[in-house]
Amino acid sequence: MKLDFKGKESYSEILEKANILKKHVEFEEKSFVAQGDNFVVMSSMLPVFKEKIDLVYIDPPFNTEQVFSVSNDRVSTISRAKEGIIAYSDIMTKDEYIKFMYERFVLIRELLSDKGSLYVHIDTKMGHYFKIILDEIFGDFSFRNDITRIKSNPKNFDRKAYGNQKDMILFYSKSKNNIWNDIREKYSEKELEKRFSKVDADGRRYTTIPLHAPGESSINSPTGQPWRGMNPPKGRHWRTDPSEFERLDSLGLIEWSSTGNPRIKKYADEHKGKKIQDIWEFKDPQYPTYPTEKNSEMIERIILQSSEENGIVLDCFAGSGSTLFAAQKSNRRFIGIDKSNFAIEIVKKRLINTDYNFYNFSNNNETT
Repeated sequence: MKLDFKGKESYSEILEKANILKKHVEFEEKSFVAQGDNFVVMSSMLPVFKEKIDLVYIDPPFNTEQVFSVSNDRVSTISRAKEGIIAYSDIMTKDEYIKFMYERFVLIRELLSDKGSLYVHIDTKMGHYFKIILDEIFGDFSFRNDITRIKSNPKNFDRKAYGNQKDMILFYSKSKNNIWNDIREKYSEKELEKRFSKVDADGRRYTTIPLHAPGESSINSPTGQPWRGMNPPKGRHWRTDPSEFERLDSLGLIEWSSTGNPRIKKYADEHKGKKIQDIWEFKDPQYPTYPTEKNSEMIERIILQSSEENGIVLDCFAGSGSTLFAAQKSNRRFIGIDKSNFAIEIVKKRLINTDYNFYNFSNNNETT
């Protein structure tokens, strides 16, 4: 399935345009911030950074048809006040906007490593268009998740529709070999008490699980053979080679019921935590430094999950610099791009004690 829109160019035509528009810049192998059109900057990055970026998180304009500004009288308040300083303009037709994003997704795919991932933060008004064009550019096999992000408290609008508490994050990877660190969420005390309801003589919380799992093993497999005169139930197999059960039993890690039913003990203090699901609640800052600034803990989760230390994290709509700051905090290299003067000043303030290069694509590629 493909999405047609006015002015659409092919993948190869977009790369040809990138080759024409690229600037010759001697990038160093370190973190950097670039000011300028992100299509031009990413085009210029291709000779050096093609297939070297491990993670891209972007929170692009949502095509809101608004001009976002910062009010002079209240620095901490983001508004659309006419007298404010313009942070960025988000006014395009739908076709112009989809073309704008389509071209940048092509360059992002070229920059991503084979183990790289892309997270696109967008609202549901445009997100479904993005799903179609990302399937086209990356292949639908590269789609990993549609994450629902609860962004605010319940709203009470007068319009004849449901309140809008959420936006979405589309998660794609360049291949099935994507970095996945399997970070987990901690259980709350109440969850621990419910999940690990038993307590041993040493006061350690635990639960028990069956020795068997769904599916039958082949006739010659150890996991289908009898153990201590018992066979796995019909349609199931032993979780592991029965010799491992002997080891666990010798360590007191198998609990036997009064009827002789064995179950494996699993202790709360050894558990990695609960797997992260696809509904997240991360509310954005109440007093942001930049319009549409996103929750930093949410971005840290993405970075810790889908990148490795010293890997490169790219945000080509850097805005307030939250992605760059979170990457630096997590011992990753970062690349941030934005054309807004206001955004660049915010980023520089947040990274004041950080070692990085600055490239100005708006002024003959000066480097500082």
